[in-house]
Amino acid sequence: MALIKLTPFCLLVHLCCFGLFVTNVLGAKARHFKWEVDYKYDAPDCLENVVMTINGQFPGPTIKARAGDTVVVHLTNKLHTEGLVIHWHGIRQLGTPWADGTASISQCPINPGETFVYRFKVDKAGTYFYHGHYGMQRSAGLYGLLIVDVEEGKKEPFQYDGEFNLLLSDWWHTSTHEQEVGLSSNPMRWIGEPQSLLINGRGQYNCSLAGAQNSNGSGQPVCTFRGNEGCAPNILHVMPNKTYRLRVASTTALASLNLAIGNHKMLMVEADGNYIEPFWVNDFDIYSGETYSVLFRTDQRPTDNYWIAVGVRGRQPRTPQGLAILHYQSTTASKLPTLSPPDTPLWNDYARSKSFSNKVLARSGSPNPPRTTHRRIFLLNTQNRINGYTKWAINNVSLTLPPTPYLGSIKHRFTTAFDQKSPPDMFQNTYDIMSPPSNPNSTYGNGVYMLKFNTTIDVILQNANALNANVSEIHPWHLHGHDFWVLGYGEGKFSKKDEAKLNLKNPPLRNTAVIFPYGWTALRFVADNPGVWAFHCHIEPHLHMGMGVVFAEGVHLVENIPNEALSCGLTGKMLMSNKNHN
Repeated sequence: MALIKLTPFCLLVHLCCFGLFVTNVLGAKARHFKWEVDYKYDAPDCLENVVMTINGQFPGPTIKARAGDTVVVHLTNKLHTEGLVIHWHGIRQLGTPWADGTASISQCPINPGETFVYRFKVDKAGTYFYHGHYGMQRSAGLYGLLIVDVEEGKKEPFQYDGEFNLLLSDWWHTSTHEQEVGLSSNPMRWIGEPQSLLINGRGQYNCSLAGAQNSNGSGQPVCTFRGNEGCAPNILHVMPNKTYRLRVASTTALASLNLAIGNHKMLMVEADGNYIEPFWVNDFDIYSGETYSVLFRTDQRPTDNYWIAVGVRGRQPRTPQGLAILHYQSTTASKLPTLSPPDTPLWNDYARSKSFSNKVLARSGSPNPPRTTHRRIFLLNTQNRINGYTKWAINNVSLTLPPTPYLGSIKHRFTTAFDQKSPPDMFQNTYDIMSPPSNPNSTYGNGVYMLKFNTTIDVILQNANALNANVSEIHPWHLHGHDFWVLGYGEGKFSKKDEAKLNLKNPPLRNTAVIFPYGWTALRFVADNPGVWAFHCHIEPHLHMGMGVVFAEGVHLVENIPNEALSCGLTGKMLMSNKNHN
């Protein structure tokens, strides 16, 4: 692997968190945060709206830590009428499954006025983020970055002079409460495409930064800013002839995105907290739930500035590009780039998307997957109907979550808390994935895939036609509590002959993987993390409509679950009964 060797300099990273303090424990540190979640009026895309904030900030504060540190977040729910949880996306929660932040799976929702303490170890360096995992609170703005640097004294396998973080999201002007009602209505009222794309919580609606020079601006008027507005574009200040690391995370609710920096090539080096074999790109796709790190060299004309452009892939775009500015400090920050923003590749050029995904491979020296598997689970992704309501289903089961968190009900053996029948490992071999379902009727379910502890599990994600003819959507799938190896992607229905195509040599470790329209994606992981873990489509409305499953493994080994995590449903009644008898 070729390394770009330059003298590093110290880059100050803004860490804005109320009540932050740090304690040392045997070299590693405990990093404490006190957060309050509430709504406030803000204007992320220059149009005022209600936004979910942490300590008044949108997006939420960036957490910075080192591998081996313990993060402690005292989270107080200041919402008046809603529960709350936060999921720490990509953190495996080794030994702390109750801190995963998944309502009805790992914990009870935090009630208004209550405080819940998340305490967990960040065991691996990488680019991560956090977000709400109750209702559609991620869409409402409950998200932020979580950056884990290597341990003190260790080095990354690449060098750079400074780094920047970009958190990508999509934004609607319709409230998430109204969106939820629409998705749950009969007939369904779809949320539509987002009004804006946000970069670090900033976008521009009904005006274009690039103005007439940008064909993607759709003839909108030119935005005018003084520079201190909350929706003014992000500006990344760089020095010429340096190498920078750009960490990018996508917490979009719907949109698959593509990112490019005008006139600058990028070297892909990290994906979902795992090092990958470096390769050069002009642009890259990023799906909801994914993170990447890229390196780029500021070797262009130093008297110019350059656009950073983010556009929609995988859906016919009705949302303008999101734009930020790469500012060479040898010129003025107020000078707009002279070149047009890079064009986003055609939304349905899936051959290009697949080519990129297939280039993401594990860096030499990364852990190899087990050669064989103990269990293979096929998950058919379909759009269905239940009593006329539009739903998403897996193997014809649309997920509904029970009132008692699975972690508590399985640990304490409450067999009436959820359906004890295991969901199906297969779908009918005769199912025609290329056509709308011949029988669109589905069923609700809340059963759990019980995985034998320390066994190797294969999951084959199988895409199919939706309810409407000639429609098969992209679905990015995220696994909690684990990384998995992405063994490969393929066209059509997975069959025995496809096994020979699986990559067991250098498959990338990820926590999120996409299935392309009418295709399949093969994953492998080891069920070695005691707990109960969600595995679901990371598109917010799809999960809301039932597109997920639940895995459980080694729950009998889980100890020290805080009572606050289990204070609802049957476990809540158990705790109340125990208290009354003491």
